[in-house]
Amino acid sequence: MGNLLQPCLSHAPLHDNTLTPHGHRVGDDFRDGEDEKISLKDFSKKLQEFADAREWEKYHTPRNLLLAMVGEVGELSEIFQWKGEVENWEESEKEHLGEELSDVLLYLIRLADICGIDLTNAALNKIHKNAIKYPPPL
Repeated sequence: MGNLLQPCLSHAPLHDNTLTPHGHRVGDDFRDGEDEKISLKDFSKKLQEFADAREWEKYHTPRNLLLAMVGEVGELSEIFQWKGEVENWEESEKEHLGEELSDVLLYLIRLADICGIDLTNAALNKIHKNAIKYPPPL
């Protein structure tokens, strides 16, 4: 699993903390108790603060972030290779899936932020355009 916030494209874990049996990070200062209701803007701010604290901003170019995200999509693809449907997976496999999906999401949020894209508005606009392009059957 890659690390969104590392300055280079390595395969270190995204988080440094141990996971509890429920998937929460022990001692994680990144959560701030906002478990379920965090916005994309909140994620963006947290990712910016994380990178700033480590002086990694110079490495977070659109190209580097995109390539890192593509690498994470590859890791996500590997999980599905030669597998059955997700509902038949072990809990540990689903946890791994969640980690890889999170890596892709976090890279996407960071890439959008660096490129000056409001991802929430862009996604809502895209849903609207798709609704016009692909109307429901009558």
